[in-house]
Amino acid sequence: MGRSSRSQFPPPPDKPWWRHLFWVAPLGVAVGLGLAYWKPAEAPPAPGPSRAKGSPMPQNDFTNRPPVQSTNNAAVPPPPTGQQLARTNDGPIFREIGRSQTNHLNPGGTTARRIQLPGQTNRAAISQTPVQAIMPVRTDFDLQLALDRLGFSPGNIDGLSGPQTRAALRAFQTQQGLAVNGQLDENTRQRLATRGAAWTTYVVTTNDLVSLQPLGGTWTEKSQQNRLGFESLLELVAEKHHCSERLLQRENPSVQWAQIPPGSTVRVPAVIKPQFQGRAALIRIRLAERILQVLDDTGRVLMHCPCSIAAQVGNRPLGELKISTIAPNPNYTFDPAKFPTSPEAQSGSGRLIINPGPNNPVGTVWIGLDRPGYGIHGTPSPDKIGRTESLGCFRLANWNANRLLSMVAIGTRVLVEP
Repeated sequence: MGRSSRSQFPPPPDKPWWRHLFWVAPLGVAVGLGLAYWKPAEAPPAPGPSRAKGSPMPQNDFTNRPPVQSTNNAAVPPPPTGQQLARTNDGPIFREIGRSQTNHLNPGGTTARRIQLPGQTNRAAISQTPVQAIMPVRTDFDLQLALDRLGFSPGNIDGLSGPQTRAALRAFQTQQGLAVNGQLDENTRQRLATRGAAWTTYVVTTNDLVSLQPLGGTWTEKSQQNRLGFESLLELVAEKHHCSERLLQRENPSVQWAQIPPGSTVRVPAVIKPQFQGRAALIRIRLAERILQVLDDTGRVLMHCPCSIAAQVGNRPLGELKISTIAPNPNYTFDPAKFPTSPEAQSGSGRLIINPGPNNPVGTVWIGLDRPGYGIHGTPSPDKIGRTESLGCFRLANWNANRLLSMVAIGTRVLVEP
């Protein structure tokens, strides 16, 4: 007969099941290799949870970094993020951190620390102070100001070059090893270059105005004053800036000096305190030239300024002397015997003590010599320096007397030459 009537379920496959492995196996190998080289993209980090009050501070990326050393060798915390970066022309990149700190240069002020970033070269010489432009020396005023800044005083700065300015210039040329001709040649001009603007502004204060007082007309009236201060604001500002009153009036034509209110500003020479290298080994005074110079132990001129000498030749000491006393802000003893025509000498009032101040007869400094009655001192009349009008002492402008005071000591030699 034919086939059985009962059919098989499920029906037998046309081909054996193991025959499918021939195409399934290569597909599995390909999928496996693809998974081995595929890496899913990293999702951005989720923001950290907010810190509840009293919970510990979360860690940040500066946690494990050592503290950075500041320029004053004190450990400072790492810089916060988000600060600006600044690059100097020839130095590494620095991060500026505005931080309130106290130091001896700016008590209570805010300073900007420069913190070196990782991987940068340290340059200790980088300055945080802007570099000032060099002042060109073109006019007589520029010349006088530059000489004064360098310690070679021309006397009153008035913008008019004269014998005292030329003497200061020759002294400067000698110190610098230049041709000593008293002329502003190109080599001298270059050596005279100083930093900073030639002019600045001065703000009048209430203290300036309340310190003014009229000067007594007689020795008796002067002895009754508690201080011999400046008589006018014009006189005060002129002496502070080593210049003549006429120069200030010329540069400030609209200023009413007798009625100026506090807070007003005036245009003044930008004088700078000289940086003297070393102390005085010898003070040399040349009577014929009416100049005083300070020399170091090598004979190099450190300071130069004009001085006044005795009107009478017999009262001019010569030879070697020594400093015996030093007195800043001295008083003055008036002796009627030295002023026979004065009312005090006529009335026989006796000696009087005159209190200190810039208008004291010996100014703001007395440097006594080892010859009784003789000394080097300041004056209330700087515009008269360089003349032959003293009783025997050597007069300097108050600012030059103060400079000299900072350089000498008891026993410093003084050589007075004809």
